[in-house]
Amino acid sequence: MIPSTYLLTIPLAFLFFFVELLYFRIANHFSITDKPNHRSSHSNITIRGGGIIFPLAIFWYYPFSGFNPTYFWFVLGLVLISLVSFWDDMHPVSNRLRLTIHLLSTSLIFYSLGLFGYPFYLIILGYILIIGTINAYNFMDGINGITGLYSLTFLISIIWLNQTMHFIDNYMLIPMLASCIAFLFFNLRKKAKCFAGDVGSVSMAFIICFLLISLIIKSQNPAYLGFLFLYGIDTISTIIFRLIRRENIFEAHRSHFYQFLVNQKKLSALSVSTAYALAQLLMNIWLIQQNKYCFDNNNLLALITIALVLFGVFVCLRFIVEGRKSILGIHT
Repeated sequence: MIPSTYLLTIPLAFLFFFVELLYFRIANHFSITDKPNHRSSHSNITIRGGGIIFPLAIFWYYPFSGFNPTYFWFVLGLVLISLVSFWDDMHPVSNRLRLTIHLLSTSLIFYSLGLFGYPFYLIILGYILIIGTINAYNFMDGINGITGLYSLTFLISIIWLNQTMHFIDNYMLIPMLASCIAFLFFNLRKKAKCFAGDVGSVSMAFIICFLLISLIIKSQNPAYLGFLFLYGIDTISTIIFRLIRRENIFEAHRSHFYQFLVNQKKLSALSVSTAYALAQLLMNIWLIQQNKYCFDNNNLLALITIALVLFGVFVCLRFIVEGRKSILGIHT
């Protein structure tokens, strides 16, 4: 049962609603906008950086937690990564500076959760997973509603598990949920009032990584990485296809499956975003229903097998919908 404290989400959602309106005035004044180009899925000039309320939700929570020292290094990492991402929304930031801040902020998550005591290979894997997740979340933020709905799905799953595992302070999750709802009010539209921007997608990914690692440490169950499975298979399959086509994977593009559905198949962005969120929600429900706090080797092998099968199904779906020539870059 979800505690009554989550009723605080309602007034907080109204608070972040007005914070967002205030940000709109600031963004308009300083021209923090997203102008459409040939890679865009929108046709109107739209305010960028509306996702600034995601890190603000944590910054609002932290003083009320009594400046809980347990979360100090995580919050510091969030400050750094949010600042460089917000600056990137206003002026381009060099890849070197961006990567440096991402690595530093990730290190602060590791220090906060005591991960530097783990084997060296797990630490390296952790860096790869977190940096990869941050970039994947940023890549996937390309149509109205997708970041907000996908994040909402993740937060609901985390809130549900936290009632039995108590791996994170409930009062941290409440403002996050409220900020997500407020953002969706402005973004989940045919013509969005704002986009999340780098500050929104990157900071949300950073927060999600912190919550997810906290859950995995508490449960000793790596299967919960599946909470980000759909974003993962879309991103990985897109990278593979771009490599096959000998494209520069670091250049901006519109090669993700969700982008193909919206731009080529002309499906509505809202329906595609909703489909992604619902598909991930079903995956999350399945994982939660396993109700096992620790996977042994056989169960973990079964999980990896299922993940590979689902990845294969997704790739086959892309071949069917997009076509072999389009995916492989075959020109006639």
